[in-house]
Amino acid sequence: MNNNSFLLSAKGICIAAFLSFNTMYAQKTAEIPTISEKTLSSILEKNRTYYTQGKVADYIPELGKMDAKAIAFSVVEKNGRVLNVGDVYKKFTMQSISKIVALMIAVKENGEAGVFDKMGYFGTDQPFNHFSNLETTGKPLNPMMNAGAILTTSLISGEGEKPFLKILDMVRYITGNQTIEYNTSVYQSEKSTGHRNRGMFYLMKNNGLISGNEDQLDNYFKQCSIELTAEDLAKIGYFFANDCIRFDGDDRYKNAEMSRLILSQMLIAGMYEFSGEYARTVGLPSKSGVGGGITVSVPGKMGIGVFSPALDKHGNSAAGYHMILDLARQYDLSLF
Repeated sequence: MNNNSFLLSAKGICIAAFLSFNTMYAQKTAEIPTISEKTLSSILEKNRTYYTQGKVADYIPELGKMDAKAIAFSVVEKNGRVLNVGDVYKKFTMQSISKIVALMIAVKENGEAGVFDKMGYFGTDQPFNHFSNLETTGKPLNPMMNAGAILTTSLISGEGEKPFLKILDMVRYITGNQTIEYNTSVYQSEKSTGHRNRGMFYLMKNNGLISGNEDQLDNYFKQCSIELTAEDLAKIGYFFANDCIRFDGDDRYKNAEMSRLILSQMLIAGMYEFSGEYARTVGLPSKSGVGGGITVSVPGKMGIGVFSPALDKHGNSAAGYHMILDLARQYDLSLF
């Protein structure tokens, strides 16, 4: 093959690759067809019985009182339209989903470097409450596991419960729901049984990452005890999916870089040791909590919230995962 033929051939390959990429990009950025309540209801009913394959968390005694059969499914579309099916008024605690809101506030106050100098961006193959490398490198792997989340909350400024109140106020703002409160019974239950988290707190204090007292750990227990609904979770998913713009268009916290940071952490660590497989099957930034909720962000498009308290072996909602998986497949929502 002479040089001209080679160049023409290479040029043809490049053009073909470019066109292929453009086609794929167009498919992924195309508007999603309108989702109906009938569709959500159908997906919910199909996956309702997955609760039998999970178990309600009972290592925090108050969580063990949840009805395993409860289930809800919510979507907030790009125009702010809200769709709800199932037990839409059923309240549950945020648990680890609160970590993404705390991370936003900590980064807003300290800058990204001010937070991530003290912890990693890493994923993990360990459960959410694993000590990971605290005893070796001395730093948490990421802000989504308990150790990193406890440290994140400790970085929010203010005395006493002020850091917690900042998280609560931000959750109220994002959801547009000023009635949201924390469940004092769950908080007391978490505090009285949270010895593993207490151990992480003191290891990080010993390593010089935390300088305060157990008030900071109490703030973490309180943020995990914030109570909301699947609709509220869908609105949180929408907020981070759309550059920190609220579902009703309020853009006072608009910040594309913040959104990218939160979404990247949700994608690599939001479902704990299941995050890699979840990225392969669902392919969307998501954050679960042991209260049975999962919030999902479809970047630039929508937010999804699910609730079913029976958890799989990874600590994620069993029915919730399968509802998200079916919706993602039906509407080709995966990023990949």
